[in-house]
Amino acid sequence: KIKRNDSASHRCSLSCLGPLTFHPRAAGDKVRLSRRCCLAERTDDTFKNGLVFSSRPVKIQERLRLRVEKDLRSWHGALRVGFTTVPPTARSLPLPVMAIPDLTDVPGHWAFPVNESLCKAGSELQFWVSHGGSVYVSSNNTKAHKLLTGVDLSRPLWAMIDVYGQTSSIFLLGSEKRELLYTRRSCPAPERLTSPHLDNRYSLSRVSSLCGNSDECISLLEGCVSDCVVCMEEQARITLPCGHRCLCNACASRVLEDFGTCPLCRHQIRAPLEERRSMIADIRQESG
Repeated sequence: KIKRNDSASHRCSLSCLGPLTFHPRAAGDKVRLSRRCCLAERTDDTFKNGLVFSSRPVKIQERLRLRVEKDLRSWHGALRVGFTTVPPTARSLPLPVMAIPDLTDVPGHWAFPVNESLCKAGSELQFWVSHGGSVYVSSNNTKAHKLLTGVDLSRPLWAMIDVYGQTSSIFLLGSEKRELLYTRRSCPAPERLTSPHLDNRYSLSRVSSLCGNSDECISLLEGCVSDCVVCMEEQARITLPCGHRCLCNACASRVLEDFGTCPLCRHQIRAPLEERRSMIADIRQESG
């Protein structure tokens, strides 16, 4: 059961939306990311260069939850939020200095300024795109305001946030998507594993054999668009028995070898530790 607003006791289920952070490789020149890429702070004495993006595409009606950590009264304007069809990994650095107009003048980008009154330190905001292609925002459970319309829903959408003006620091609280009878929520952000360079020589078929049960075995899903939560570079194609599709082919072997659990929810892989070690040793010996 998922417990709301309690990441320490969060237990994932198949209704989980998956991990959500700011993308670690696509941030403005004056942005410092910390706390597992959930805290974005604009550094130096400037009002711009604060662009950040979501680490994965977001769903229609998935509400991204932000908390304003710090605001500065020395600037005019505040947070800008929106969406883009351009993947963060497709962007070259340095990023444009502002979402508006630097990105909104380019096809595939939609952003709008949030009213300064909603962006005071301590304020919690949600923003999302509707089935009709409109972007909405609400703050501290106030009534939702429509910001803009015309978002292209035919392609995957990444959230786009500009830590701008008076807003100098924001924290990503996660996301939620309200269904008819229940609410789906994102995972707590995973810690990056600190193992040495990940060996990519293991084939998917050999990695799959470590699961120990053909019905619950790790499987290849071609339709995945999210990044691997370990290397944050390759596409996540591996789905673990707990239901999390969170690893690329190369990282799956090392995660099974060193941890034996899902890096998101710590669900135990079925095969016992010694059995997994023995099988991995056999694989390495064969690979010579």
